[in-house]
Amino acid sequence: MSPRSIDQNLFGKGLGIAVVTARFNSYITDQMTELTVNRLGELGVASEDIVLAKAPGAFELPLIARRLAERGDIDAVICIGAVIRGDTDHYEFVARAATQGIARAGDDSGKPVIFGVLTTNNTEDAVKRIAHASGYADAAVEMANTIRQIHELS
Repeated sequence: MSPRSIDQNLFGKGLGIAVVTARFNSYITDQMTELTVNRLGELGVASEDIVLAKAPGAFELPLIARRLAERGDIDAVICIGAVIRGDTDHYEFVARAATQGIARAGDDSGKPVIFGVLTTNNTEDAVKRIAHASGYADAAVEMANTIRQIHELS
């Protein structure tokens, strides 16, 4: 008996992908969202299968992500935010809550919830990482297809 493998699949046709973006630091997150949505289109995700939502900030991303993941037409959720260190401990609390909440949203829903939240020391570092956002689309499509393959194997 030969093993069955699950292959990387970056073909997004037929997948429903939600993108939830934090409005805080929108001069960064709006660019990230645009790159992500453009990449989803390149991967074959139809524009009518992409759901866009906004959250006030990174702290609020997990709840919206979880609710989107509960929808039957959504196969994966991408969370986009930017938390930039300041002079107070606020950065630590927001970054930790966003990280844990996004992970929990994926675990609880059983659907991929992609962590696209930049956590940087300064604005310059965040701007340098905007281009990473197209990789969030790749991760969402690959994970959604992997979950489908796992279901097909059972």
